[in-house]
Parts: sequence; structure tokens; C-alpha cells
Amino acid sequence: MAKTPEQWLEEAAPVKKGGVFKLFLGYAPGVGKTYSMLSEAIRRHSRGEDVVLGVVETHGRKATAELAAQLEQVPRRNVDYKGALFEEMDVDAILVRKPAVAIVDELAHTNIEGSKHRKRYEDVYELLDAGIDVLSTMNIQHLESVTPTVQGITGIQVRETVPDWVLKRVDEVVMADLTPEALQNRMRRGDVYPLERVERALGNFFRPGNLIALRELALRQVAHAVDRSLETYLDKQDSRRNLGLRERIAVCISSNPAAQHLVARGARMAQALDGELYVIYVDRGQDDNEPNQKTLQANIQFAENVGATVVRVKGKTVAEAVAEVVHEKHLTHVVFGRSATTGWKRYLYISAIHRFLRDAPAVDVHIVTQEPAH
Repeated sequence: MAKTPEQWLEEAAPVKKGGVFKLFLGYAPGVGKTYSMLSEAIRRHSRGEDVVLGVVETHGRKATAELAAQLEQVPRRNVDYKGALFEEMDVDAILVRKPAVAIVDELAHTNIEGSKHRKRYEDVYELLDAGIDVLSTMNIQHLESVTPTVQGITGIQVRETVPDWVLKRVDEVVMADLTPEALQNRMRRGDVYPLERVERALGNFFRPGNLIALRELALRQVAHAVDRSLETYLDKQDSRRNLGLRERIAVCISSNPAAQHLVARGARMAQALDGELYVIYVDRGQDDNEPNQKTLQANIQFAENVGATVVRVKGKTVAEAVAEVVHEKHLTHVVFGRSATTGWKRYLYISAIHRFLRDAPAVDVHIVTQEPAH
């Protein structure tokens, strides 16, 4: 029976066991993913690591074929489908051979009916679970969440996809990058496709606008992966320093309906900075009555609607609780609301801000005037 995404992740997630999964990501055919992957495989082999080719698609590219020829290949398995023979990677043969590293090209590939697994990424998971390191390749357009955007950009429907949850198991992402101009030049030389196919490809999928947009999607994906790695590193180090390169904006809200104005301001800031939006509610036991619960829920719903991650925490003081969230989430900006208070209320408000600045790490603080509720 096929395993669900949750089952695959459950097996891989609790303790980081098994092999290391390294993915070479590109934005279009011909940017050099397979070449980079094979170059690393040869370097590792020359250092004494036991490396085998599980499957490599050369697509008739001479330079790629020459690299592949330098490594041991596990023979592929013949699969009979509707009277025709097809070759697929032989997962069981690799498991028997038990190398240190297996090279598995084209992660998004769908195996022919009758194969052990339906998708190649499931083959990869089995190798990883057996303690074998895997080097693999993929183009950004095959990532499931990106395919609608790619279709909108290029007009081409991507049929073979990799679910986003698969990439959570990837330990390292390497971007095989090339400027769109360099890729087009490589195509014109016949290094990517046979020359008779080049002009048609340049007029369709490989148009400059398409390549620029696809490259940006791939770079964003790599930036997310780097961000996740940094967060994991900071969590392991219990670091109190904010090293995040991507802006993270947090808005502190209460049950006051005017808080929605703050959230909207925070959302605009996040959009302008291409950052992530968080909304923090500190429960101090003061919003137990029904009207307050109702407005609080409306505020939280509004925050979720604009794409914020809502963080609810209990705390004696807002300053202390928010400072702790800043540490945990590696936030870079915090937005507080300022209502038109006077006298002792104003004094309490200012001293609370001072306490926060004392307890929090280096973070930009924005005091925003709240519009009165109408």
C-alpha cells in the first residue's frame, strides 16, 4: 500500500536518521544541474567514497555523458508495460549493492506502471531510509505549489510534480544557476537540444521573460531553504542573536477592534520588505468576557486572512512575553499600537515599551498610532 506524505515524514522526521539528501535545483533544462551533481559525485569518489549511479539522463549531452562514464552504474531494471520494455532505476539492486552515495537524476520522474514505487522521490526515500546518501536534481517548475504559477507564466502545463512536503526531507539545496542570456547562448550552440529544435524552444518555453520569472522562483525557493537552515542552526545554538536575513514583522494586538488597523499596517510593511508577517496576542486573562472574546476572534481572523502567522502566548506582562517570542521566532521588526492615552496610563505605556526594549534582542520597534474604533 502506498504511504501517505505524513507516513513518509513521520519516518524521516523524529530523529534525523538515514542518508543525507542533497538536491541540485535549476530553473530550466540546460542550466547545469546534472553536470554539477556528477562533478560532485566524481570528487567524492576520488576522495574514496563509494559512489554509484542509480539513474542519470544525459539527454544526448556529450559533456554529461563523459562525466557519467567515469562512475559505476547499477544496471537499470527492465519493466514490461503493454508489450513494450522500459528501463527504470533498480532500487532493490542499489539496496543490495549498498553504496555510500547514490546518484538519482530527475526527482520528479513518474515510474512506469509495474515499478516498485509510483514516483522516483519514493525510491529516493527508500534509499535514504537505508542510510544511503542521495544526490538528485529537479527544476523549480516541478514543485507542486509552483506549477500553477509556472503555467500562468509559460502557458505550459507541468504534469510531473514533486509535493512540497518531499523537500522538507532535503538536507542541502544547491542552485545550479546561469543567467538567462548565458542559457540562450548555450542553446544556440546546440549544447542543450539538437540544433533543429533550438529556434522553436527559444520562441516558446525559453523566451527571456519566462526564464527571468522561473529563475526568480528558483532563487526564492533556495532563499527559503537557507532561511530554514539558519533558523534550525539558531535553535540548536540557543542563539539570542538575530541573524535572520529575511525580514520578519510582528504586530502586537489586543481585543481592541482598532488592532485590525495595526495588522493592515504590518501587512503592508511585510509586503514592501518581502518579509513574513506574525501577529502576537498576549493573554493576560483580561479578555475573558464575551464582547472582548468576540472582537479578539475577529482580529485574529483578520490577521489570518492577510496571511499572518498568529502566535498566542500567556504572560504576566506584554513586554516580557513579546520579547520571548522575538527570541524564538527570530523577528526583525515589532509593531506596537499607541492609543491617545494621557496621565498615568501614558506613563504605564511608555514604561512597558522600555521594559520590552530592555528584554528583547536587537529589533526595530515601530510605534503606530491606532485609529479609534468607529
